[in-house]
Amino acid sequence: MTVLFGRRERKKAATRQNIAETALRLFLERGYDAVGLRDVAAEADVAVTTIFAHFASKEALVFEQDGTFEHRLTQAVTDRPPGEPLIPALRREIHAMVRHCTAEGAAPIWRMIDESPALRDYEVAMRLRHAESLAAAVAADLDLPSITTACRTIARFVIDAHSLAREAADPEAAVDEIFRMIEAAWDAAGRRSTC
Repeated sequence: MTVLFGRRERKKAATRQNIAETALRLFLERGYDAVGLRDVAAEADVAVTTIFAHFASKEALVFEQDGTFEHRLTQAVTDRPPGEPLIPALRREIHAMVRHCTAEGAAPIWRMIDESPALRDYEVAMRLRHAESLAAAVAADLDLPSITTACRTIARFVIDAHSLAREAADPEAAVDEIFRMIEAAWDAAGRRSTC
């Protein structure tokens, strides 16, 4: 189903996209630490307050797809077809995310992230948040009263699969290799039959 947005929503989305694209271009051209939010605002032709209306921090400008990725991970659990096992649904989503993050032009962005302590810290916190959201979705899918250690463990493995595969020489093969281990761990936890 296609969601039609009103003029205001389209304008907000376009402003957000403009800010994110401008920031990323400046960060890659000049270096992340050399660019301030005032530089981004001036180049994007917006006020600094407008940046903060769309992004919580300077680091969030780099991880502009953060919320989308978190939502996609939980949807891989909640929106999968009835009867489809959990782990294959998550594998399919991680494959898609890894393809996105290893697409042409992504390497300089990841180099920038790896070279910046602030961006590395943000990425770690983001991954932990994604894992917690995913664990909650898995627990809800299993009708558990709370998030269990098994749910958190599998969620962290899935999130780490993305990072490990992204850095591998053959990301697609790495996802498959990692998910064979995740599936074995899930089977060992006795959860597969309940998914």
